[in-house]
Amino acid sequence: MESTRKSPIGRPRGFDADEALERAMVVFWAQGYEGASLTDLTNAMAITRTSMYAAFGNKEELFRKALRRYAEGPAAYVGLALEEPTAREVAAAVLAGSARTTTLPGRPAGCLSVQGSLAAGTAGRPARDTLAAWREEALSHLNERFRRAVDEGDLPADADTALLARYLMTVANGIAVQAAGGADHDELRRVADAALRSWPPA
Repeated sequence: MESTRKSPIGRPRGFDADEALERAMVVFWAQGYEGASLTDLTNAMAITRTSMYAAFGNKEELFRKALRRYAEGPAAYVGLALEEPTAREVAAAVLAGSARTTTLPGRPAGCLSVQGSLAAGTAGRPARDTLAAWREEALSHLNERFRRAVDEGDLPADADTALLARYLMTVANGIAVQAAGGADHDELRRVADAALRSWPPA
């Protein structure tokens, strides 16, 4: 009896999806959402547009996946900072992480969350909304952490935790803007140190 062989269902992608997403993340990081054309993205990912759509969806969906990768990779310092034992150490870790990540050798200068939102037209609105929600989530986590610090006596009872969270994020984002403009790591660490000098005592 002659045996029959079933053909495999579908065709293999023929590329490393994880590596392709990493490359897309770098393009968005360097060029922003609107600045990154589909040609830029597919050339960097070394795939066709058809393969990109099949594996990652449209440009908006690809951006969301790239941002998630960024949050879990280069920007993971934000989540780790929340685990520091004191509010001041949380702030120090966030600012140090911002200064380090925005000046990484071999990576784009600045921050994907800042660069990605530099979109002026209607086409950039999905990216702006996605990034605004991401920043608000970070603010919420910082505010919650600082409220805990008040309860623990680590911050003054009258501390405005929402203001502290926004102040910290504003300085961190400012560091990213300065990095994109050419400021080096040592300069940005001095900025971080200066910001921490105004941190409220326990």
